[in-house]
Amino acid sequence: MQELEGALRSYAWGSRTAIAELRGLPVPSTHPEAELWLGAHPGDPARVVTDDGTESLLDVLASDPARQLGEQNIEDFGERLPFLLKLLAAEEPLSLQAHPSARQAEEGFHRENHLGVPMDSPVRNYKDGSHKPELVVALSTFEALAGFREPTRTVKMLRALAVPELEPYIGLLEGQPDSDGLRALFTTWITLPSTALGTLLPAVLAGCIGYASSRDVEFAAEIRTALELGESYPGDAGVLAALLLNRVTLEPGQGLFLAAGNLHAYLHGLAVEIMANSDNVLRGGLTPKYVDVPELLRVLDFNGSDITILDPAPHAGSADIVYPTPAPEFRLTRIELGGDVTDSVVPAGEPRILMCTDGSVTLRCGAGELKLDRGRAAWISADEPLVEISARSKTAQVFSATVGR
Repeated sequence: MQELEGALRSYAWGSRTAIAELRGLPVPSTHPEAELWLGAHPGDPARVVTDDGTESLLDVLASDPARQLGEQNIEDFGERLPFLLKLLAAEEPLSLQAHPSARQAEEGFHRENHLGVPMDSPVRNYKDGSHKPELVVALSTFEALAGFREPTRTVKMLRALAVPELEPYIGLLEGQPDSDGLRALFTTWITLPSTALGTLLPAVLAGCIGYASSRDVEFAAEIRTALELGESYPGDAGVLAALLLNRVTLEPGQGLFLAAGNLHAYLHGLAVEIMANSDNVLRGGLTPKYVDVPELLRVLDFNGSDITILDPAPHAGSADIVYPTPAPEFRLTRIELGGDVTDSVVPAGEPRILMCTDGSVTLRCGAGELKLDRGRAAWISADEPLVEISARSKTAQVFSATVGR
């Protein structure tokens, strides 16, 4: 059991306050802080604190894979940590994006290797051969777009904008209110010539302004988001595409699982995120970065439906709240300590990362003891005995990340 220092990532959409405040550091930060990576991703591995300083978790795993990861993990995923845990703070919207399935990722990775596309090329889609299912759990109110809305609801919303220029597109979806209709409309919008986009998008945003000034509240959040995106990304076809997606608000503790092919964009808020250890992203707009439309269309899931928000509760007398997902690479548990439940036990035999997100706790593992304050994390190797977690403050919150099987 060792303290783990995350790798801080600075992107323009990040926050100058959220991550710094969580870690007890001065605010505002010098640069926008978007993500804190806790894992062994080759692009930016976390560092294990040792008596002599720090060592990359990637190197720690490579030095003794069997002890650090466990034989079962190696059998299932090879000599690597299959998940990546993050803190994510969005002050501005992220790009519209989706992630491939395992088969699509493997095929795409080999195809781009065969074509000789450099790994650091801006037009490279596949950095590895893995899929990237992910789960986000809100620490603050967290807003996102995720998955295509049920088509008849989208028709109703677009009609409410009262924009004549939208009628041909509404007819397209109204005549085929299913995944094929959504595919056709999304493809049409995302590939609009600049002259057509220059006419349609301002008209749609004007309709959004009109709706926002009315007393109709059914689609108020969706329309407000469209106006915000239109201001942040003028002339971007992704603003139109965003109108086709579910608008989701997560309250603290609620989660959202994003499977392969789910088109999504995080809008605002602070969250814990866990995902398969992959860097494969296909963008769909709201970004100056490369958008490969044909490849995006190949991986997207166009089935329109409501989004399921994960809001699990602990069993009586337990501090543990598990977020169920089908992903074999990860399992995330939220541990809430306080009141009658001030202790929890984490089982042995699995590689694990523990991160304290509120209060302060003491970890006891064999003869070892480690104090974790808010914003601190620990690495637990697979060969460690069970870990006892005890609250040092009146209440405390810890997230436990391990393999999902």
